[in-house]
Amino acid sequence: MKDNDKGMPSSVKSRIFDHLFTTKEVGKGTGLGLAIARQIVVETHAGTLDVESTLGQGTEFIIRIPTLDRTYG
Repeated sequence: MKDNDKGMPSSVKSRIFDHLFTTKEVGKGTGLGLAIARQIVVETHAGTLDVESTLGQGTEFIIRIPTLDRTYG
Protein backbone atom coordinates (compact mmCIF):
# COMPACT_ATOMS: atom_id res chain seq x y z
CA MET A 1 0.00 0.00 0.00
CA LYS A 2 1.55 3.32 -1.05
CA ASP A 3 0.47 6.93 -0.87
CA ASN A 4 1.85 10.14 -2.33
CA ASP A 5 1.31 12.38 0.72
CA LYS A 6 4.01 14.22 2.65
CA GLY A 7 5.88 11.19 4.03
CA MET A 8 7.17 10.97 7.59
CA PRO A 9 10.33 12.12 9.33
CA SER A 10 12.82 9.50 10.51
CA SER A 11 11.89 10.23 14.15
CA VAL A 12 8.36 8.98 13.44
CA LYS A 13 9.43 6.19 11.08
CA SER A 14 11.71 4.67 13.73
CA ARG A 15 8.81 4.41 16.20
CA ILE A 16 5.84 3.72 13.91
CA PHE A 17 5.39 0.11 15.11
CA ASP A 18 6.01 0.84 18.82
CA HIS A 19 3.23 -0.11 21.22
CA LEU A 20 1.18 3.01 22.19
CA PHE A 21 3.04 5.34 19.79
CA THR A 22 0.76 7.77 17.98
CA THR A 23 1.15 11.02 16.10
CA LYS A 24 -2.41 12.06 16.93
CA GLU A 25 -3.52 14.47 19.64
CA VAL A 26 -4.00 13.19 23.18
CA GLY A 27 -7.25 11.25 23.33
CA LYS A 28 -7.50 10.86 19.53
CA GLY A 29 -5.49 7.70 18.99
CA THR A 30 -4.46 4.65 20.98
CA GLY A 31 -1.22 3.82 19.20
CA LEU A 32 -2.18 0.18 18.92
CA GLY A 33 -3.05 -0.30 15.24
CA LEU A 34 0.34 -0.75 13.62
CA ALA A 35 1.82 -2.51 16.65
CA ILE A 36 -0.97 -5.10 16.54
CA ALA A 37 -0.79 -5.40 12.75
CA ARG A 38 2.94 -6.10 12.93
CA GLN A 39 2.43 -8.62 15.73
CA ILE A 40 -0.14 -10.52 13.67
CA VAL A 41 1.96 -10.53 10.50
CA VAL A 42 5.24 -11.44 12.25
CA GLU A 43 4.18 -13.74 15.09
CA THR A 44 1.13 -15.43 13.60
CA HIS A 45 2.16 -15.65 9.94
CA ALA A 46 5.99 -15.58 10.17
CA GLY A 47 6.02 -12.62 7.80
CA THR A 48 7.33 -9.06 7.81
CA LEU A 49 5.71 -5.64 7.91
CA ASP A 50 7.99 -2.79 6.86
CA VAL A 51 7.63 0.88 6.08
CA GLU A 52 9.49 3.02 3.56
CA SER A 53 8.92 6.76 3.66
CA THR A 54 10.51 9.78 2.02
CA LEU A 55 9.61 13.30 3.07
CA GLY A 56 7.72 15.05 0.31
CA GLN A 57 7.16 11.82 -1.63
CA GLY A 58 4.96 9.56 0.48
CA THR A 59 4.93 6.35 2.46
CA GLU A 60 4.69 2.70 1.54
CA PHE A 61 3.88 -0.23 3.83
CA ILE A 62 5.19 -3.60 2.65
CA ILE A 63 3.57 -6.78 3.97
CA ARG A 64 5.25 -10.09 3.21
CA ILE A 65 3.66 -13.36 4.28
CA PRO A 66 5.32 -16.63 3.27
CA THR A 67 3.25 -19.14 1.38
CA LEU A 68 2.84 -22.70 2.51
CA ASP A 69 4.39 -25.38 0.37
CA ARG A 70 1.83 -28.17 0.48
CA THR A 71 1.57 -31.25 -1.61
CA TYR A 72 -1.90 -32.55 -2.23
CA GLY A 73 -2.38 -36.06 -3.40
